[in-house]
Amino acid sequence: MRAIFVDANPSLAAVTERLMRPGDPPVAINRDPDIKATDLPALLAGHPIAIDDHTHFPTDVVRECRDLKHVVFLGTGPRSYMNPEELAELGVRVHTIKGYGDTAVAEMAFALMWDAARKTAMMDGAIRKGEWPRSEGMQLTGKTAGLVGFGGIAAEMARLCAGIGMRVLAWNRTPKTHPGVEFVDLERLLAESAVVSLHLALNDGTRGFLSRERIMAMRPGAVLVNTARGAVVDEAAMVAALEQGHLGHAALDVFSEEPLPAGHPLAKLDNATLTSHSAFRTPEASDNLIGAALDHCRRIARTGA
Repeated sequence: MRAIFVDANPSLAAVTERLMRPGDPPVAINRDPDIKATDLPALLAGHPIAIDDHTHFPTDVVRECRDLKHVVFLGTGPRSYMNPEELAELGVRVHTIKGYGDTAVAEMAFALMWDAARKTAMMDGAIRKGEWPRSEGMQLTGKTAGLVGFGGIAAEMARLCAGIGMRVLAWNRTPKTHPGVEFVDLERLLAESAVVSLHLALNDGTRGFLSRERIMAMRPGAVLVNTARGAVVDEAAMVAALEQGHLGHAALDVFSEEPLPAGHPLAKLDNATLTSHSAFRTPEASDNLIGAALDHCRRIARTGA
């Protein structure tokens, strides 16, 4: 059963080639990470399996992909790029990969939190322009970190925060326990946390989860960190809260529209740190990710499911 990696960047293409084994189902590699969805019908001809990093798979386009039966999405959030239920109605199953980058993403969330607290990126940019800002930062030791959603990434974030002496609160939709973490209701978490870090999967129940009302319920001057999905936040309300000073800082690796459009209000704010949806991109996480994708291909070829 033939597969194709539809949008491999150079590093992921190299990892794929390195991790392929003798006897594996053939995997073609399309080395164009910026292909358009309209290219998919021609590209996928003769390939029942597509490996997808970040290309959109609109339902109307997938309907024209006659041979496609499986999409192996490189991550946990395919809803940002496709509608799995609609694709299932067309006979196309979407597979996801969990846990491959828990440590990598948590470390990025931790780094973004530190930057928001000490304004390192802002000072670096200013110094390069000949300025010399002396901004007051936030000391994180002794402060409260609130984790919204608690899976593998949040567990790693909790470990890192506890390691520097932060108090860790968490909220999860289903009851959980974890050493060193106090699980509380969302209202208390928002009110008490100096840093709120989002760790929610994007679905119909979490889209716009951090609404204007919930943003305004956050502690004044708090830091918001988002390495989950941009659409879990009301972006316009977040921008307004940053402009008004209710939010002290937003440190964001994800956005409602990616790449961030030119002239976006977030790019004009000094109290926002922006990175390009790269939290999971480390060599270790890439090996885990591509290894799991190839395991999906092997299983599909063996069982058809």
